[in-house]
Amino acid sequence: MLFTKIPEDAFEQIQFNAGILVKSFDPATLKVEALLGATSGGLDFKAKPNYIDWGEDIDNCPKNTMELKDISEWDVTLSGTYVTITTENVKSMIGAADVAGNKLTPRNHLELSDFKDLWWVGDYSRVNTGEKAGFAAVHMINALTEDGFNIKSEDKQKGKAAFSYKAHYSIKNIDNVPFEVYVQAGTEATKAAKAVKADDTAKA
Repeated sequence: MLFTKIPEDAFEQIQFNAGILVKSFDPATLKVEALLGATSGGLDFKAKPNYIDWGEDIDNCPKNTMELKDISEWDVTLSGTYVTITTENVKSMIGAADVAGNKLTPRNHLELSDFKDLWWVGDYSRVNTGEKAGFAAVHMINALTEDGFNIKSEDKQKGKAAFSYKAHYSIKNIDNVPFEVYVQAGTEATKAAKAVKADDTAKA
């Protein structure tokens, strides 16, 4: 069959498993900082552009003429469900709250410190372990929850807390879209590097 095929490098282009939600990730070193919690049911990231059609009310101009279309802003969200409850992820779900020890006190006003960057990072490609592991990552900028905080508990089940974070623009640089995406295939260590590492292990 002529068209029943897949790319030969398909295994290098597959994202695996649910990934993790963290406060910080360095794409250069693969260092992650502060997992926000264990999740259930995976994570759902969406970046939806809102379009303006400047030609839709012009006589003789068809709607959706590409030369007259533009983007007004992006709606950027990430949702999922926590199955672990910590002071930190509860604070992130409440949004406007102050933390003192094990107590969280909600506020009726937002502060700029309530907006936090978040990262979703997932395994990607055939090589997904080691110092050169492949990864797919989304950096959400100035994230804040808008659905509030809830816990659903059930008999003989784990408690679950659904969340939905939204990224926000900043008036300091209104042209910066509040998300970034990274896609990096993994690379295996060279034979020379493997030999040096094996030699170091033997000496130890």
